[in-house]
Amino acid sequence: MSNAGIVNAASSRWPSDNIPYVHKVGLPPKKKLLTEISSTLKETFLHDDPLRGFKDQPVSRKLVLGIQAVFPIFDWGRQYTLAKFRGDLIAGLTIASLCIPQDIGYAKLANLDPQYGLYSSFVPPLIYAFMGSSRDIAIGPVAVVSLLLGTLLQKELDWKEQKAEYERLAFTATFFAGITQFALGFFRLGFLVDFLSHAAIVGFMAGAAITISLQQLKGLLGIKVFTKDTDIVSVMKSVFRAAQHGWNWQTIVIGVSFLVFLLVAKYIGKKNKKYFWLPAIGPLISVVISTFCVYITRANNDGVAIVNHIEKGINPSSVDKIYFSGDFLIKGIQIGVVSGIVALTEAIAIGRTFATMKDYHIDGNKEMIALGSMNIVGSMASCYVATGSFSRSAVNFMAGCNSAVSNIVMSMVVLLTLLIITPLFKYTPNAILASIIISAVLGLIDFEAMILIWKIDKSDFVACMGAFFGVVFVSVEIGLLIAVAISFAKILLQVTRPRTAVLGKVPRTSLYRNIEQYPEATRVPGILIVRIDSAIYFSNSNYIRERILRWLTDEEEQLNKNNQPKIQYLVVEMSPVTDVDTSGIHSLEELYKTLKKREIQLVLANPGTVVMDKIHASSFANLIGDENIFLTVGDAVVTFAPKLEP
Repeated sequence: MSNAGIVNAASSRWPSDNIPYVHKVGLPPKKKLLTEISSTLKETFLHDDPLRGFKDQPVSRKLVLGIQAVFPIFDWGRQYTLAKFRGDLIAGLTIASLCIPQDIGYAKLANLDPQYGLYSSFVPPLIYAFMGSSRDIAIGPVAVVSLLLGTLLQKELDWKEQKAEYERLAFTATFFAGITQFALGFFRLGFLVDFLSHAAIVGFMAGAAITISLQQLKGLLGIKVFTKDTDIVSVMKSVFRAAQHGWNWQTIVIGVSFLVFLLVAKYIGKKNKKYFWLPAIGPLISVVISTFCVYITRANNDGVAIVNHIEKGINPSSVDKIYFSGDFLIKGIQIGVVSGIVALTEAIAIGRTFATMKDYHIDGNKEMIALGSMNIVGSMASCYVATGSFSRSAVNFMAGCNSAVSNIVMSMVVLLTLLIITPLFKYTPNAILASIIISAVLGLIDFEAMILIWKIDKSDFVACMGAFFGVVFVSVEIGLLIAVAISFAKILLQVTRPRTAVLGKVPRTSLYRNIEQYPEATRVPGILIVRIDSAIYFSNSNYIRERILRWLTDEEEQLNKNNQPKIQYLVVEMSPVTDVDTSGIHSLEELYKTLKKREIQLVLANPGTVVMDKIHASSFANLIGDENIFLTVGDAVVTFAPKLEP
């Protein structure tokens, strides 16, 4: 549109040159269908333009960049120095001392033999070190995923009576967890993970921490017969029922005393950063001392449960154990998808947290591919679902890690443990593993985050508590389902019931703002100004129309009481309206016809590019008239208001 056309169109509204100039709303150029579709797909799946670095590069350079994109170690490895290795070596040794006793305990959470926890801290970290983009995340089994996997698996098979089939189903679930993670990253569908809100994750993690801690009462109190259910009521019934036959006092002494030691060590490390290593090596110290004490006193003969045998040697192949057909294939896919998404959510959250602290960027989709690849390979090497561990990543960060090489160091220490040290864990009491797990998962209860969620958004707090109580009082999977359901319900509520506001003129400015936020803002006589804070879709179009009419009715009732002039113009501020569909256009047409019967003119202010294009394509612009579409609310007011406040 030429400047002359704009000036002529605008000036035709004014009888006098003394009246301010009003700019006409621009109509965007019409895009071709294929161009519009391609730009939409690009913005949805390729918003970060991942191929930008490949532009105008020779084929050889593109090949190198492609390898570096899949294996980032070949990129940052070129600048790797001996000084950085020192930091990674210390960090790797530190997290290895933490992960070894944790892995044995987490394997028990998944109802698997202890060596499978160690296997899962050997192969997956090596794969991630080559493919991952986070410098700080430490890979291995985690408590929440171990509990979730164990809970879902034992619903299908008894891990004692059907041990071989149970292990096969675990490997199958791990394989499909990896496939799920890889697919989400490869097809750039990482945004789907964001549907699980932060508030729901906080509640789910806290509930899982309580549930995991309650499960450890079996080992902490020396209970032999324990419930398979995870809800708090069933667990406490089982605990008190066992009390009638007597708990094992030696087990209680060992478990409680070392639990106190671990919690004190954790408190010291948190209060004084110089002693970060104390909570890191605390579990290993506990294992060594308690194992030695049980060995010399033969406490296992007095009812103290011990680990007994841990399979020695590196990971055996499990390719032939994965179900690719049969009745358990579907079950393996279902369990794998759920556990894979939970593991992915935890790892991405941890990676982004530490990346923000060190001011570097991680690619979420690349992370998903890396995590998926390591679980696919891990499932073929007798590993179960591994992901980023918050406790180990925090220790890794505080120990001064510089890159993913710390994962390689940790993996080598675990390899050494598998080849040489595993027989030494024979007399390790189960109570110590329970203490280690309890001390580790208590950190998942984030009271500060819950308080902040309550202060910021009460509906988020409902989602948080829903997930928490669902996990604690029903089961882990029900809690997860509640978390997802409440997150979706919140999205649907916001989409179907968007906010609207009446605007007034802020004194001594030309701005029009929400009168609830700015009580001093004044209404313009004869004009009602309403803002819609959402796109107008089929799901909310009727509500928006009815809500605007209700605003109008309320305003007219108030004007009648005060004997003020009736409303002649309804101005709809459309700056926040990012899009409108067919139902939205029909709703605007119905609003226009309803207002016309009441002798009120509908006026639009500042419709965006997409909205302007669609109201012209639908001929709604002809219905309302171009002269009733303005660039700003102020332009509409100076055009129609019979009297303006100075």
